Amino acid sequence: MAWDEWEQLKTQAAEKQSSAQMQLNGLPEEDRPNAGGPTGDLQVHQKDLAAIGDEAFKLYNRLWKEARVADTYSTGSDLTSQGFALGGALTHVSSRWDKQLGSVMDACALISNHMDFTKNAHAGDEIFIERHVSSIHTLDKGFDESYAPPGEKNSIYGEKDKKDEKD
Repeated sequence: MAWDEWEQLKTQAAEKQSSAQMQLNGLPEEDRPNAGGPTGDLQVHQKDLAAIGDEAFKLYNRLWKEARVADTYSTGSDLTSQGFALGGALTHVSSRWDKQLGSVMDACALISNHMDFTKNAHAGDEIFIERHVSSIHTLDKGFDESYAPPGEKNSIYGEKDKKDEKD
């Protein structure tokens, strides 16, 4: 693409801009009262992640202990065999309850596991960032004149080998 063509395309794009443009790092006016802080930065602390995961784990355990219903299938089939319409309804409700309870318990397990994973992933990110920042600090020492008196070599680079000096 020639430079003139590129400039022409940029000019055309600028002319076509309307008021309905994409806004980065901004919210429509109607969403601003619910946006929280003015900066819009997302902050998550390890303590918060751990608390969410812990509560999800506790809920999962409580559902397992307290929300499961005793075997109503045999009761439902027994009532059905005796001619009661309630037997089929009891079996149906029990079946639906088990499915819904399983879905809620799966969601709790997923949340708990995800919070553990997120906590560990962020911890790994912190270590990665610390390593990079410390290597940048070492690199900065090489450019900072205060680490070696004027005219002398900076010790951060170490000593040259004798065989390197021959070359």
